Amino acid sequence: MDPDLLIFQVLSIVIAFISFLFAAWLYRWVVRQPQTNKRIKEVGTLIQKGASTFLKKEYQVLAKFAGIAAILIFIFLPSPIWNGNIDKNATMAITYLLGTVFSAIAGKIGIQIATIANMKTAEAAKHSIQKSFLCGFRGGAVMGMSVVGTSLLGVTLILLVTNNSTALLGFSFGASSLALFAKAGGGIFTKTADISADLTGKVELGIPEDDPRNPAVIADNVGDNVGDVAGMGADLFDSNVASMAAAFVLSTSLDKSGSTTNTSMVFCYAALGLLASIIGVGCARMGKKSGPTKALNTSTYTTTGVFVVLTAIATAVFNFEWRIWGASIIGLAVGVLIGIASDYFTNDNKKPVHNVARVSKDGPAFTILSGISYGFLSALPAMVGIAASALAAYKLCEPIGPGYAMFGISMAAVGMLSIVGMIISNDAYGPIVDNARGLAEMGNLGDDVLEVTDSLDSAGNTVKAVTKGFAIGAAGLTVISLLGAFLNEVNETAAALGVKGIEGFDIMNPTVFFGLLIGAAIPAVFSAMLMLGVNRNAGRMVHEIHRQFKEIPGLLEGKKGVTPEYDKCIEIATVGALKELIPAGLVAILSTIVVGMVGGVQAIGGFLTGNIVSGLLLALFMSNAGGLWDNSKKYVESGHEGGKGSETHKAAVVGDTVGDPFKDTAGPSINTQITVVSLIASLMCSIFLTYSIFF
Repeated sequence: MDPDLLIFQVLSIVIAFISFLFAAWLYRWVVRQPQTNKRIKEVGTLIQKGASTFLKKEYQVLAKFAGIAAILIFIFLPSPIWNGNIDKNATMAITYLLGTVFSAIAGKIGIQIATIANMKTAEAAKHSIQKSFLCGFRGGAVMGMSVVGTSLLGVTLILLVTNNSTALLGFSFGASSLALFAKAGGGIFTKTADISADLTGKVELGIPEDDPRNPAVIADNVGDNVGDVAGMGADLFDSNVASMAAAFVLSTSLDKSGSTTNTSMVFCYAALGLLASIIGVGCARMGKKSGPTKALNTSTYTTTGVFVVLTAIATAVFNFEWRIWGASIIGLAVGVLIGIASDYFTNDNKKPVHNVARVSKDGPAFTILSGISYGFLSALPAMVGIAASALAAYKLCEPIGPGYAMFGISMAAVGMLSIVGMIISNDAYGPIVDNARGLAEMGNLGDDVLEVTDSLDSAGNTVKAVTKGFAIGAAGLTVISLLGAFLNEVNETAAALGVKGIEGFDIMNPTVFFGLLIGAAIPAVFSAMLMLGVNRNAGRMVHEIHRQFKEIPGLLEGKKGVTPEYDKCIEIATVGALKELIPAGLVAILSTIVVGMVGGVQAIGGFLTGNIVSGLLLALFMSNAGGLWDNSKKYVESGHEGGKGSETHKAAVVGDTVGDPFKDTAGPSINTQITVVSLIASLMCSIFLTYSIFF
């Protein structure tokens, strides 16, 4: 092994362990914060148990799926076992299982800290908004540091042990397949409870959002954790691993001459990105005069600046190619710009939110129409950003030599995801402070505390919309680079089999066009199946809530000592989510295999292209439209356009109810679906080359 490459691999492992130590310190800091309110402790424990129970049951289901998938991988990938590649197939199956395990660990860590931090954040709000902010943010940062440290460590160890970039695709497939089902299952759970609680509480009865009389309120808080913490953590773990996997596949191909410079650069930039996130998280503070949104944004910009400086120094010291550094910075800059664009369309201080709130006076139809329109408009800046960054990175690195143009795109994806530790920290902050707001209300901490938690929650909603846009943008660049990795894998396999490879995909070729049309349809079908799952499950929960209000004497009146049967709603959400999460994922996976078996690698090229374009558009539209409706509702609830209880408020709640599965179930799950089908295409390219009907 090249000693220079070994140095960067060791550096990556060291920085990964530094992130674990920092996460442990943050965890201990959060746990040490005072907790005296008995009611908050009681409700917080219910949330903690509900989230842990769901995650345990979900992982049991996914363990069976992963076991079956690992057996199939061992038999068929990277080529059928009867061809004599037992060692390679065994390595692929093992790395796949490791990917699922590492991703599951990341989700478990997130749930563990989030369900503690929400209680500490609510309690700290009695003293100051600054202390409450730190509890929420540092709780989220435990997740951020753990996820990125785990992904960097896993990727490094896989390459260190196997020295095989294709095995890394197996690890990435394990991470992405678990993320697909975790995000879908968590999204169905959380939106089942959220929609049911809003429709029965706010719209029908006019009671507050987190009123403890509502049987769905605990399930709603559990859902915030399993969907927005564990699900999003698995999603960004998957994106980070996939971006590095694509970069390593391409860099290994470029380094065949004996040099390891390009592979060393990927390790170096990924490790420095995590180090920059550690510094950014450590510096995060909320000043006495600045709001929580500014504090979150400042820490993100600090992390970005630190990464730019560190990688520039490393590029100069280790004599890396400056054009590739430029491609990485382009990706990072576009990621920030996509976040700013998402912020404009979802922030309750901006015109789109105000306009949707205003037209809600005329009824929910206008709420829906205006939200959909702004949602579609919001997709353009991000799509342009992804396209421009891919084109700029391609053209910037093209003069270096053959193969470097696609490598430039992959490094733009690595650059965009370089600050993912900070992005996950910001994202996990959202559900923590959302839960804290509910706990403060259920713990009767008073209006002053609710004002603090509302301010933190509003910032969390805005940042959550930004991080979802960032995650989708990062997935866009990642899957474009995975398309390059697919081409590379196809040509290497074709050379080994002695058949003709491919240079690109001509859409005038009917086989390519066949794949393109089917690929474009899959994200819509996938989204519909997830949202119909939410619809069916929410219907069951609404009936259960009505039953409890009807059959439990004194519940609606709020008589002392009368409590709802919270566990019944948690059970409905859990059973329904586990029932609905597998079919949608299987549709995406099986459709990829069928298209490949029918049309071969040419059809798969079209399939991936259509899937990427359609998926990115739908994901951006749904995530931003949902965030827009959510903050329009909150804008009305803060006293504008008639305030709580008005007809405008009821219309805004309907808009938010429609937007819930958009932004928290289907939208953010699509980018994982795109990654999954891209990885399947690369892993199965030898089968598609050998056994397809029309190629």
